[in-house]
Amino acid sequence: MSRISIVIPILNEATTMDRCLRDLQPLREQNCELIVADGGSEDQSVALAEPLADRAFVAPKGRALQMNAGAQRASGAILWFLHADSRPPPEAARVIRAALANPKAGWGRFDVRLSGRRPALRMVETMMNLRSRLSGIATGDQGIFVRRELFERIGGYPPIALMEDIALSRLLKRHGRPVCLRHRLQSSSRRWERDGVWRTIFLMWRLRLGYFFGADPDRLARMYYRP
Repeated sequence: MSRISIVIPILNEATTMDRCLRDLQPLREQNCELIVADGGSEDQSVALAEPLADRAFVAPKGRALQMNAGAQRASGAILWFLHADSRPPPEAARVIRAALANPKAGWGRFDVRLSGRRPALRMVETMMNLRSRLSGIATGDQGIFVRRELFERIGGYPPIALMEDIALSRLLKRHGRPVCLRHRLQSSSRRWERDGVWRTIFLMWRLRLGYFFGADPDRLARMYYRP
């Protein structure tokens, strides 16, 4: 049974860290390890993570850099990148291993379900999953998993400030399309509900189009993370 290394990048996630890692504890009994890569939190994120993870450490700030640092410390043959506010299905480890049992499959992702109950969020998640299935591009919210050998061969996540998941998907697609699992990984809808569904949709498409046409990822990151 191939070992799965679950890499979780965090930054000031003290309010979600404990629940996230406690929910993942059953996976440690299924030959999975938990690796938490902190980007310099100013709260108690690392202290909360240490007793519940196999490794918890401070990495250079930036989600791509944090995930690459976590991958370097991983011992598993499969890398699974998971956000701290995501909740995977109980059978996640089993279906990842089954997906990659096919020697032609190198990587994949889950369908996503947003946590909120607003009807508009059902439309958003449906379009996210359909777009990903058609394009072969995955987002971080969908819990990207990949064979370690393939991840290292392509050089890991490109070290950019935003759209690192899109950039990684493009590199991985050169070696084959992703396995698109219909099992749903729940992702927090807090940004959608805080900023408004349509406003967030507009922002996401603006960022994607900007990246597609060669905009500086640092500038896009400032747009995404601004208060």
